[in-house]
Amino acid sequence: MKRIIVQKFGGTSVADTDKIKNVAKTVIKEKNNGNDVVVVVSAMGHTTDYLVKMAKDISKVPSGREMDMLLSTGEGVSIALLAMAIQAEGYEAVSFNAMQIGILTENVHTKARIVKIETEKIKKNLNEGKVVVVAGFQGVTENGEITTLGRGGSDTSAVALAAALNAERCDIYTDVEGVYTTDPRVVPNASKLDNISYEEMLELAHAGANVLHPRSVETAKLNSVPLRVRSSFKTDNLGTLILGVDKMEIDRPVTGVAEDSSQTRIVVCEVPDRPGIAAIIFTKLAKQNISVDMIIQSYARKASHTNDIAFTVDSVDADKTIETLNSLKEELQCGEIQVDKDIAKVSIVGAGMIDRPGIASAMFDTLARLGVNIKMISTSEIKISCLVDREDAAKAVKALHEEFDLSSDVVADVKGDLPQV
Repeated sequence: MKRIIVQKFGGTSVADTDKIKNVAKTVIKEKNNGNDVVVVVSAMGHTTDYLVKMAKDISKVPSGREMDMLLSTGEGVSIALLAMAIQAEGYEAVSFNAMQIGILTENVHTKARIVKIETEKIKKNLNEGKVVVVAGFQGVTENGEITTLGRGGSDTSAVALAAALNAERCDIYTDVEGVYTTDPRVVPNASKLDNISYEEMLELAHAGANVLHPRSVETAKLNSVPLRVRSSFKTDNLGTLILGVDKMEIDRPVTGVAEDSSQTRIVVCEVPDRPGIAAIIFTKLAKQNISVDMIIQSYARKASHTNDIAFTVDSVDADKTIETLNSLKEELQCGEIQVDKDIAKVSIVGAGMIDRPGIASAMFDTLARLGVNIKMISTSEIKISCLVDREDAAKAVKALHEEFDLSSDVVADVKGDLPQV
């Protein structure tokens, strides 16, 4: 039986017909290596952004169902054009959307999770010698409702397909050459990593690195799918391999620095200091499908028996979060709700941080020397994140990158606008 390779191409890789023809050649090259190929494609260029803008011109709060109906059309164009481009080169190819294949998701609009993938139709076409081109980012519920997977959903589609098909690996093609130690637009001599662990990549993705969506890395880790991040324009470059930490040699404590400016800090002030209050807040937010990142509860004030609960959410969920909290004010008997949108999360990540003292103090000392005030801190075994003013984020990233000696002698060649680690 031939090996199956899953390839994923993002919007910038298929932004116009010339780039689609270039992608077709990359697909054919893999096919000529003797492999069966499944290709997952995003919508062309900034199609999704354009569709979102049109929806917002019609309605300030469009329904989730209709947004999924709208946004799922973008991938339909790119998969058909890519299949045509492969056919024009003399190879057989067939395109499918999520409904045709059976990429089944939970019954949630705009942020659905994949629960099952039917593989029979894909395998049948692969056995017939065809390249199978699949629409990323979308799914379908058991009762036939179209859903989308949220930001970075095409990455998740590709990795989930690779897992379901027991693929040899999943190649994620982008407009840069791999995963870097930080955003090369901020630090031009950021180093390209030859390999990185699932664990580090997952933490960096959660910390704001837009190379891969956290859900795609999580899916790869759970199913042990080898991932490779590669350039759509330099296909001979092997990019960055993502694999288990047990298969890596850890030669430095910090692997990368990430910055996330898409977060909003919310503080619920003067919350009664009694059991169950935090549960009320975060259960209600969970029911609204709002994910919470950093959380801090202040020490209780003895005189008033109250404290403050501060947390961060994705900025796209900020308005919904505030609306939800306002609906709870009477039940909580809390004070005002403060909102800070001019913040950024700066993180250092590295599997080598475990059992190495002094990493946190080096980070805090570096930020202190810069005069950067830390508003919140969160940690894991391989990550330390600090919430700072957004205007301080870039200089913090540069200083931390230098502090942990992550720079390269080579200036990164960044063709597109995709932020890196």
